[in-house]
Amino acid sequence: MADEKETPKKAAAPKAAAAKAPAAKKAAPAKVAADKAPAAKASTTKAPAKSTAAKASTAKKSSSDDVVSRPQVLKMHHLRPAAGAKKDRMRVGRGEGSKGKTAGRGTKGTKARYNMRVGFEGGNINFVMRAPKLRGFKNPFRVEYQVVNLEKLAELYPKGGDVTIADLVSKGAVRKNEKVKVLGQGDITVKLNVVVDKVSGSAEQKIVAAGGSVQ
Repeated sequence: MADEKETPKKAAAPKAAAAKAPAAKKAAPAKVAADKAPAAKASTTKAPAKSTAAKASTAKKSSSDDVVSRPQVLKMHHLRPAAGAKKDRMRVGRGEGSKGKTAGRGTKGTKARYNMRVGFEGGNINFVMRAPKLRGFKNPFRVEYQVVNLEKLAELYPKGGDVTIADLVSKGAVRKNEKVKVLGQGDITVKLNVVVDKVSGSAEQKIVAAGGSVQ
């Protein structure tokens, strides 16, 4: 009986060994790890790309630092009034006191009411009616001439010749783009051919008597 009891124990031993057999298959994950090893190498090859990205980020930071260091441009919204230049408006009619109840107008009377028309002086004749009025009017069609006398022409043209507005401007006697009139103050003994905008009667007589002409 003892031998019969030992045999089942020996027979059970192979079953236990058979049950433990699948544990030997755990070596298979080592191959998977070996297969994953190239992936790790691939990740190491991509490291330089990250370094270039880091360089780009540092370059951007340096450029931003340069922008910050530039001097700011003065713009309209930077302007502010000087301290004390602006004062708040007095709000009257709020509360008690002279600026509250009566708002600085005092008690009853014309000046304490709503308003008065411009120029009202309490019923008196206002300043506009009392002021003296100037007579006449200003002619809007009045023409202003630059004046040149005969004595000036005798000085500018000692040998005679043609007198024109352009010539007088070049000699500095008159200003350009303005009308010119010759007056008869002084005498003239040379022959002048005067071509200007206007000539007085006495000047024309003296010019013609000296042998010249007026146009």
